[in-house]
Amino acid sequence: MSYTDKYFPIDCDLHDYLEIACLYRYMLRIELVDSTCFDAKALTTCSTEDKAEYLVVQKGDNQQKIRLDYLSAITVLTAGATFNTVIFNRDM
Repeated sequence: MSYTDKYFPIDCDLHDYLEIACLYRYMLRIELVDSTCFDAKALTTCSTEDKAEYLVVQKGDNQQKIRLDYLSAITVLTAGATFNTVIFNRDM
């Protein structure tokens, strides 16, 4: 997939997990649909004029935006978190 592909919104209940992760600035292990995996701190979510939605994370000294429909799974690495792993199933 490239960022020019059509955006497919994620289920509303999955947004809740992302918002909690951002609220508490959880460290996440992020897995993408292309099998890329990395650790980053959840900061916020945002959307663009064309309605694509993103998770903004802190990875080292840089902030990165990840399109939500590119998420395969997130696992919380922060101790005492309110959830552990979320799988982003999609029917595309």
